[in-house]
Amino acid sequence: MIHLLLAIIYLAFISLGLPDALLGAAWPTMHLEFGVPLSYAGAVSMVIAAGTVVSSLLSDRLTLRLGTGRLTAISVAMTAAALFGFSITRSYWLLLLWAIPYGLGAGSVDAALNNYVALHYASRHMSWLHCMWGIGASVGPAVMGLALSRGLHWNGGYRIIGALQVLLTAVLFLSLPLWKERRAASADSAPARALTLPEILRIPGAKEVMITFFCYCAMEVTAGLWASSYLVEHWGVSTERAASLASLFYIGITAGRAVSGFVTFRCNDRQMVRIGEGLALAGILLMLLPLGSAVAMAGLITIGLGCAPIYPSIIHATPDHFGANRSQALIGVQMASAYVGILLMPPLFGLAADALSTGLLPFWLLAIAALMICMHERLCCVARPGAAADAQS
Repeated sequence: MIHLLLAIIYLAFISLGLPDALLGAAWPTMHLEFGVPLSYAGAVSMVIAAGTVVSSLLSDRLTLRLGTGRLTAISVAMTAAALFGFSITRSYWLLLLWAIPYGLGAGSVDAALNNYVALHYASRHMSWLHCMWGIGASVGPAVMGLALSRGLHWNGGYRIIGALQVLLTAVLFLSLPLWKERRAASADSAPARALTLPEILRIPGAKEVMITFFCYCAMEVTAGLWASSYLVEHWGVSTERAASLASLFYIGITAGRAVSGFVTFRCNDRQMVRIGEGLALAGILLMLLPLGSAVAMAGLITIGLGCAPIYPSIIHATPDHFGANRSQALIGVQMASAYVGILLMPPLFGLAADALSTGLLPFWLLAIAALMICMHERLCCVARPGAAADAQS
């Protein structure tokens, strides 16, 4: 039964990734149809991110009340409804309204599932499960590119992904007895109450890990959202080809996480993060070279490879850094901080690109990566072995 539940969690992680890259892949076409500037993708991204911030901060309370299984099923159902709303929208302002349930559905399930895996499974499973997210994120823009090339328009791409989410919702509701059994087995380690935000911020290392997550997601989502537009505007690639090429960034993340699962047998979480940071910097340097779209695309793929181990490794280390009975609260604020990065940085880049050029993308990513590295190293100094044991006592 435990293996069946793990398989369902794998499917849930695929579901988390499926819609994440759709907007970036479709936007070069969508903004023309809606008659709005290129930078308006940032506002949609901001609404989605705002919803995820709210639901991530509430994840500790929601998980205590509903349990991980029920919360996951309800959240995926909300996302499915939002995607179908996207598919029938003919107005930019209605798109913003549908982005609200999209964001609310995404945040709490992300935090709850990540904490569940961090507590119950080894580091390799965290990497492989996030590899499943990467599969979903790679399939999403590929489906959108196929829909655009076959004349189904971007609406058809959203409709296909929405149908897949409905199927997963049904599977999750059918699996609820498995989650209840595992929840009962681990009830003794559950926290007595949800921590408040001021209490969390007083924990040593909490601020540093929040800024690290802010920077990581700002880097990943800015690259993913603007990759297609960067290739179209800066390198003259066609919109259809750029939508398909953008999926290569997520293929880099996916392949990297598949390999990372095996590397974790030899390296700990801290080492995995540093390996990822080095690869991300190498990818950004490739993008800075004036050698054409092929080298720029190679840089984006290398950034994806670098992103691969960072997110799952920091999450998996959370119970060790802060204690198992505080990990859901910490992962909740980590997710919220990550989504604040998503909320602010990609749209700010959109404004900068409108005013100057999408060619600023590698410089933007370099600044974010530098701050992320500094904050992670500070976290490594503040966090100490044995914090988990102290928190339990």
